[in-house]
Amino acid sequence: MGAGAAGMMAALQAAERGRHVVLLEKMEQPGRKLRITGKGRCNLTNTAPLKEFLTHVGSEPRFMRNSCAQFFNTDLMDFFEQHGVPLVVERGNRVFPQSGKSLDIFLALVEALEKSPQVEIHKNATVASLIIEDGATEAPHVAGVRLQNGMVLRASHVLLTTGGKSYPSTGSTGDGYALAEQAGHTVVSPVPALVPLLTDIEIPRETVNFALRNVRLTMTLESGKKLSEHFGEMYFTEDGIGGPIVLSVSRYVTRPLHDGTHIMAHLDLKPAIDVNTLDHRLQNDFDQNGTRLFHDALRLWMPAEFIPLALRQLHIEYYKRLNQINGAERKRLLRFLKDFTFPVTATAGFDEAVVTQGGVALNEVDPKTMESKKMPGLFIAGELLDLDADTGGYNLQLAFTTAVAAGRHV
Repeated sequence: MGAGAAGMMAALQAAERGRHVVLLEKMEQPGRKLRITGKGRCNLTNTAPLKEFLTHVGSEPRFMRNSCAQFFNTDLMDFFEQHGVPLVVERGNRVFPQSGKSLDIFLALVEALEKSPQVEIHKNATVASLIIEDGATEAPHVAGVRLQNGMVLRASHVLLTTGGKSYPSTGSTGDGYALAEQAGHTVVSPVPALVPLLTDIEIPRETVNFALRNVRLTMTLESGKKLSEHFGEMYFTEDGIGGPIVLSVSRYVTRPLHDGTHIMAHLDLKPAIDVNTLDHRLQNDFDQNGTRLFHDALRLWMPAEFIPLALRQLHIEYYKRLNQINGAERKRLLRFLKDFTFPVTATAGFDEAVVTQGGVALNEVDPKTMESKKMPGLFIAGELLDLDADTGGYNLQLAFTTAVAAGRHV
């Protein structure tokens, strides 16, 4: 149940093996999240070899070894190209449809499902509970589902592919967690991941949404212990930070933030220059521009849009001339350029999260078949599992790989 990326792929795999499949989708149309993924471009997978690929997977990457041996990135690329979707590999080994449209990926899956006589798709079909039976001579096992409208659907196997809680407007509202718990599973508390981060510093209007390129962002504990570091592009929002490198570092801080740990962000505006070299450059600039007003001279070292934030943070007199700036104030500017430090207070919500971190505990699921170790006949795949990864096509590959494993073994 759940006709997203994992649900549709699993249905196709099961149907190809002669199983009759009823695919249940609570929304009016399937694949709503798939159609918006990657800002509508659909970063389908990543061509990194398995060993490197798994370094980008959180939680317990070894869980994926068995299923990746069955269906991995080249298999996924072959699948879609055989279904009429040419692909292209871009920077960072990221794979996209050549058209740049996620709709093509969605349509390829839907058309394959519609052509299969083994698959029925039921829309507006919300599952209320699992049907679990036992008898005098058999252990409890799943025997179907009960819909919210009271309809009972009997089945020898049930596959949960309901997704996590990210982008709830697409139907991913965490329904599958309760169903998994009904079957006796442990659910690791879901939190937003690959998500913008919030801070309590005041962001000037001029700085909001201005793209800072080629900067380094490092996340640490208050003790200074590094959690994650990425180089690239980011921006400040009205209440925090966003952009590609923010999403990347967020995976490593979302759980500590959820647990109440204090997190600090460190922004290096000049990552290509070491601190001593930059200090010498500042001294030279000060000597050569001594009569220039401080607020105007800041353009020497940062974009104009970033100056209002710098002025608020530096506490150096606005109309002071450079030849009036003392050594301590210059060092303060140096620290701002190389290590602008501010607290991260929370993540943005699931509405803005690309994926969910947390879900059904992996040690309760067979890594080869995706069958529940708690409830015979129940299978679990996709984002519902406690399985997430970095940006770059890794998360969709996880969804498709676990779905293929489940679909081939039901």
